[in-house]
Amino acid sequence: MTTTENVTWVRAASLAELGEGAILGVAIGDKSIALYRLEDEGGVFATDNICTHALAYLSDGWLDGETIECPLHGGAFNVKTGKGVCAPVTKDLQTYEVRLEDGEIYVAMPR
Repeated sequence: MTTTENVTWVRAASLAELGEGAILGVAIGDKSIALYRLEDEGGVFATDNICTHALAYLSDGWLDGETIECPLHGGAFNVKTGKGVCAPVTKDLQTYEVRLEDGEIYVAMPR
């Protein structure tokens, strides 16, 4: 764990735990975070794991390219930006900066 001005970098998982095109739900403190590894070296991204529409874990949903679909009502978000892309979503997701170091995934958590 490393602290900079406004964030604390927290190890969330190893890259080996998150297959290409996969989603992984992790707990960081009291936050549930979803990690996404896009296919074809598209990168790793992090958002809140709870859908903004209803209480459902996005890590139980379906990742299609850059879009995560909620398993409960089919709302969807762009995992890079957190932007809601279809109904019934009316509120965007919180996103978090991700850093990869020595095969480990670190997420910047606000202090």
